[in-house]
Order: sequence, then C-alpha cells, then structure tokens
Amino acid sequence: MKEEQSKEKDKKFGMVIDLDKCTGCGACMVACMAENNVPFKEDESNKRDSITWLRIYKLTNGKPFPDADICYLPRPCQHCGGKGEHGHSPCVSVCPATATDYSKETGIVSQIYTRCFGCRYCMAACPYHARYFNWWDPVWPDGMEKYLSPNVSVRMRGIVEKCSFCFHRYQLAKDKAYFEGRREIEENEYQTACTQACPAGAIVFGDLNNPEHAVYELKKSGNAFRLLERLQTNPKVYYLSGREWVRRAGDNYLKDEKK
Repeated sequence: MKEEQSKEKDKKFGMVIDLDKCTGCGACMVACMAENNVPFKEDESNKRDSITWLRIYKLTNGKPFPDADICYLPRPCQHCGGKGEHGHSPCVSVCPATATDYSKETGIVSQIYTRCFGCRYCMAACPYHARYFNWWDPVWPDGMEKYLSPNVSVRMRGIVEKCSFCFHRYQLAKDKAYFEGRREIEENEYQTACTQACPAGAIVFGDLNNPEHAVYELKKSGNAFRLLERLQTNPKVYYLSGREWVRRAGDNYLKDEKK
C-alpha cells in the first residue's frame, strides 16, 4: 500500500512546446541565461565553446519558394527518463562521479557541480547536445555581479552544466507551501523562466502526471512528438506541430523514409 501511495505522489515535470507558435525570437534563451547565471564571453561568435542551456534551432523543409517552410525549435535539456521502468537517462548512466542524477520525486535530471571533474562522458552520451563544458572562469562586467541570482550557484571552469528546469524555483515553491501549511504546490507556483518569458505562449510547463496541469492533455495531442523518440530515452519535453515534415524531422527520419 505504501508503494502505491508513493507512486501516486511521484511527479514528472516536463514541457510541451508548440512549434507552430514559436517565432524564434530568443526571449526564452535570454531569460534562461539571466535566471541561471549562465556565463557569456565578450565574443559569442564562436559557438564551439559558448554555453547556452536553451538553444533554438532553425528547421526547413528543404523546398524552394513558394513551398519553402521554416520552423524554430527550442531545445532545453530533455530530462530523459531512460528505457523501461528502472532505466536511466544516457548521461546518468555514464557519469563516474555521480555528478548527475535522476530524481524519482520530480523526474528532473540534476547536475551537481561540486562533484563534476570534467570528464565529459555525459556530453558524449547525450544525443541532444544539451550539455556544455565550461572552458573558463566566468568574468562578469563591472556592476553586473549585482544582478546575479542568489538562488543559483555560479559555476567554475572545468565542469559540465545544463538546463535544470529552474529547479531552484521548485524548492522555493515547496518552502512557501510548507510555511503556509500546504503539502502540494499549485501549477502556477513552479514555472521555468523560459515559460514565463515566451511572448507567444509556446512553452507550457507542469507535471506530466497531474491531470489538472495543462501539459497532461497537451502531451496526448495527435500532433505531439519527442525528439529522437526511437532511441527510447523517454524525454520529458514534448513538441507540438500540425506540420508533418516537422514531426518527422524531430525523429530524425532518413531521406528515403520520407517517401
């Protein structure tokens, strides 16, 4: 009986991103960097060693005008659940320092910076390229250190970092509920920075296991898909698109399979 009760309480936080609404404005990327103290360089033109927890990709259908079509795809960490009931996400499985872990309480893949020693096995294992190696100690322009979030630690060089679904906001929401004598938090009390910043309302965040949350029904849509789903990594980020070519591109179909 206790096992059944614990399973009912388990949360699985995730996103549903409507690609037909996304305009590629980049507001989610800026909000993510500001909220999580993501460091940046003076020259960000070299993307090989830059850090962007949330990156927007541009997809095209490869057809000439007037049949050309474009889609913008935001890609945070997918927070994979792994194959099967007792599976692990690819990054968790290979980390020798247990610097990354999967939370059964929230479904979030964490990154413990003080444990990471920069072997980058997790980067090699991640099929979504959602992890970034910090090649330098962050240098903040004069005065900007005053705007850093006190809820997120600043990372040192030589470690891997990634999207955390703004987990610190979940902790703050739990603390607030505890002091108010509540056991559960409301849907609007825990929202990621990118969700709140999206002007088009393309990003919806919530508990995928909770029927009262918007993401619960959205993920069941016939237009919903997940990136590289054939790998069975069981990601918690769902995408919506009414365009078939977008859905097929999300699963990385080969050219001869498009016929």
